[in-house]
Amino acid sequence: MTEKDSLQLMGTENIGKLLVKFSVPAIIGLIVNALYNIVDRIFVGQGVNILALSGITIAFPVMNVIIAFGMLVGIGATALISIRLGQGKKDEAEKILGNAISLTVILSLILTVIGIAFLEPILVLFGGKGEVLTYAKDYTLIILIGTVLNNLSFGINSIIRADGSPKMAMFTMIIGAVINAILNPIFIFGLGLGIQGSALATVISQAISTVWVLMYFRSSKSLLKIRKENLKPDFHIIRSTFAIGMSPFSMQIAASVITVILNKQLVNYGDNISVAVMGVINSIVLLLLMPIFGINQGVQPILGYNFGAKKYDRVKEALKLAIISATIISTLGYILVAVFPGVIMSTFADKSNTAVLNEFISQGTFVLRVYLCMLPIVGFQIVSSVYFQSVGKAGYSMFLSLSRQVIILLPLLIIMPTIWGLHGIFIAGPTSDFLSSLITAVLLIRDLRKLGNREEAAAS
Repeated sequence: MTEKDSLQLMGTENIGKLLVKFSVPAIIGLIVNALYNIVDRIFVGQGVNILALSGITIAFPVMNVIIAFGMLVGIGATALISIRLGQGKKDEAEKILGNAISLTVILSLILTVIGIAFLEPILVLFGGKGEVLTYAKDYTLIILIGTVLNNLSFGINSIIRADGSPKMAMFTMIIGAVINAILNPIFIFGLGLGIQGSALATVISQAISTVWVLMYFRSSKSLLKIRKENLKPDFHIIRSTFAIGMSPFSMQIAASVITVILNKQLVNYGDNISVAVMGVINSIVLLLLMPIFGINQGVQPILGYNFGAKKYDRVKEALKLAIISATIISTLGYILVAVFPGVIMSTFADKSNTAVLNEFISQGTFVLRVYLCMLPIVGFQIVSSVYFQSVGKAGYSMFLSLSRQVIILLPLLIIMPTIWGLHGIFIAGPTSDFLSSLITAVLLIRDLRKLGNREEAAAS
C-alpha cells in the first residue's frame, strides 16, 4: 500500500477501526511512560517512608521543567522533520535530527549546572523544609545529573515516530519502564540505597533508553541517520524548532508552576502527609488520563484529514466516538478509585508506622473521592480541546487546555484555602474541572453548529 493510499483510508475506512489503529500504540506508550512516576512512588513509599514520598512530590516540579525542555526540542524537531520528509528533503531532515541532539545536550547541561548550583534554594522555594527537604535534595541531585539522558530518551524518541517507526518508539518507553521497575526494588530493598536508589534506577533506565534511541538512528531500520556534520548548531533550525515547541513547553512550565503553588498551599494548610497524599494522587490521575491522551493522539490526524477533505460527517463521527471512549475510560477510572481508595493508597505506604499509615490512608481516601469526583467529564474536556486544534483553531485549543490546569485552577488554589482551609485545596481541582468543561461545552456546541452549516452548504 502506498503512502497516498494509506492517507486516503482516513477518509474512507471505518472511524472505529481508524481510532483503534491510531490510538492503541499511543495509549500503550503513554501508560508505560506514566509508570515511571508510579513505580518510583510505590517503592519509595514502601521502602523508605512517607516523608521520602513527600520529598519526591516537592522535587516533581524540577522533573517537569526538565521534561519541558525535552518537549521544546523533541516536539519542535519532530514536526519540522515530518514536514521535510513530506517534502522529500531527507538531507534537511537529517540536519534537523543532528541539531536536535546537540541542542538537547547543550540545554540539558545548562539545566544540570543551574539546578545543582541552586538546588537547595529551589527546593525551599517549592515548599521543601526539614527532613522532607533532605529527601528532596538526595533525589533531585541524581535526577539532575541524568538530565541529558532524560531528555535524549524522551525528546529524541519522538523523532522515531516521524521516521515512520511508532512501534519502535513505544518499545523505547517500555524498555525504560521495565528496567526502572526491576532496578527500584534492587537498589532500595536489596542495596539499601533509599530514595537515592530510586533516582539512580530512573537515571540508569533512561541511559539504556537513550542508547536504544541513538542505536536506532545508526541502524539499517531508520530512514534518517545521525551524521557528525549535522551536529553543528544551525540558528535557523534552532529558531524554527523553538517556535513550534514553545506551545507544549509553555504548558509544561505552567503545569510546574501550578504544582509548586499546590505544594506550598499543602504545606501551609496541611502537613507532610498532605503533600505525600497529593503526590500519589497526581500520579494516579496521570495514569488514568494517559489512555485519553492516547485517544487524542489517535483522533487528531483523523479529525484533521477529514476536516481538510470537507467530510464533516466523518469529523463529527470521529469526535463523538472519541468523546464516548474517553468518557467511558474516565468514568471507569473514577469508579475504580472511589471503590478501592484504601487499597490504592496502602500500595504506596510503609506499613511499619501504623499511626502515619492510618492518617495517610484516611486522608488519601477522602481526597481520591473528592479531588477526582469530576473525572468522568474530564475526558470530554480534553478530547474537545484537541478537536479545536485539529480543525485549525489552535487559540481555542490552547485556551481550553490552560483553562482547566491554569486559568481557573490557579486563582481557586489561592482563594479557596482561605475560606475552607485544607479542604479548599482539595475541592479546587474538581471545581476547575467542572467550570472548564462547562466553557468547553459552550464553545464546542457553537462550533459544531457552524460545522453543520458547512455540511449543509457542501451537500447543496
